[in-house]
Amino acid sequence: MSGFIAAHGLWSGAQADAARGVSDQIAGDTVETVRLSFPDLHGLLRGKVLVADAMPGVFEDGCAITSTLLLKDTAHRTVAPIFAAGAGIGDPDLQGGRDMVMVPDPLTFRMLPWAPGTGWMLCDLYYTDGRPVPSAPRRLAQDAMARLAAQGFEYVSGLEVEFHLMRLADPRLMPEDAGQPGTPPDVTLLHQGYAYLTEQRFDRIEPIVEILRRECVALDLPLHSLEIEFGPSQCEFVFKPRRGIAPADDMILFRNMVKQVSRRHGYHATFMCRPQLPDAMSSGWHLHQSLACRDGSGNAFARADGAPGLSDIGRFFLAGLLDAAAASTALTTPTINGYKRYRANSLAPDRIAWGEDNRGALLRVLARGAPGATRIENRVGEPAANPYLYLASQVVAGLAGIAAGAEPPPAVDTPYAAEAPLLPTSLEAALPLLDASTVLRDGFGDAFIDHFLLIKRAEVARYNATVTDWEQREYFDLF
Repeated sequence: MSGFIAAHGLWSGAQADAARGVSDQIAGDTVETVRLSFPDLHGLLRGKVLVADAMPGVFEDGCAITSTLLLKDTAHRTVAPIFAAGAGIGDPDLQGGRDMVMVPDPLTFRMLPWAPGTGWMLCDLYYTDGRPVPSAPRRLAQDAMARLAAQGFEYVSGLEVEFHLMRLADPRLMPEDAGQPGTPPDVTLLHQGYAYLTEQRFDRIEPIVEILRRECVALDLPLHSLEIEFGPSQCEFVFKPRRGIAPADDMILFRNMVKQVSRRHGYHATFMCRPQLPDAMSSGWHLHQSLACRDGSGNAFARADGAPGLSDIGRFFLAGLLDAAAASTALTTPTINGYKRYRANSLAPDRIAWGEDNRGALLRVLARGAPGATRIENRVGEPAANPYLYLASQVVAGLAGIAAGAEPPPAVDTPYAAEAPLLPTSLEAALPLLDASTVLRDGFGDAFIDHFLLIKRAEVARYNATVTDWEQREYFDLF
């Protein structure tokens, strides 16, 4: 192989071997197009669809794509004037809408079962001189896992993902519905809620959930269970633990699949934390995590004597998560809407504390069962979080705790009344904490943190400049 990828040594041996197998598959009659996608700052997949005949060239030189895609907010607006020098863009290589190169990861190749003849691959981003793009989230997660490996550990995590699944009533596709953002669709409920984990309610959503289950199996996603959640039209998918960045790759593919397949069958799925629906309940993303010893000696969070409780490494990691929790919220809860979930007595945390098997705490420690299952569940995240940044934030914070030999404070029994620091109550309040965090700046790099703050501050400014429904109801008649 020659070309851009080989010249810069961008593939491992395993990726090069996988590329040959994928090339053989594409050369057959079953693949007509391939979607090349990369996760942007928000965890949204962007990219291009190439015809099968173009793929040999892509496996040599990658695929060019515009750098402005890393300057988009959640309304797909470019937040900085890219053609004006000194416009506040921290990375000069994003100036002028220059090209980046998407380099496919052949190990991620899938055939999309809902789109016949369509292949799919995740890509990593590089500049045209072979340098990795510093604000690319997947690379940041890979770097965090590499630092963890250098300490003799592998990151193990499992996903519990809540979301709302509704029937599509009106997609709102009239010309006046266009915009940035456009008018959201009208929906109806699939169930009325509050009958948590009842079989009768599950059976009402089973027709579409069964379709989603089959697609998970076809994509080789490690699905464990399907559950009816507490809120109206809310459900949860739980996945088996995997190592490294694999759970983040799974989350990206899962969210994309759920939204696309649901829409094709006349449904609307949203991973928005708290939709504006009557009596809606917030959706969370609970991240179960532990460390595996690379020497094969087992779960590094479990005590060597088999007694209940966390090992030294587990306690240090827990302390690191607590110390960086406030600053990390901008990464675990990156939307304005997500902070409306932090309410007392709601099964979502509102302050920075840990408890033993306590679902009201920010960090729920499960360390009294089988040693192999010893883990820490972080209940802070929202399902709209960028999974690479969520996982990387945990590794960065945990490594800082290990390096410092930090000890956590005592566990709490009453997490909503504990004397503990409160979580930030808004994205606007969370961003300065991220800005000031030495741990996260050291772990992610100043270039990424400054870039992330640029995008999110623009999003907050646009929100603050918008007249909301609440303001109209509150003041329009009163004053």
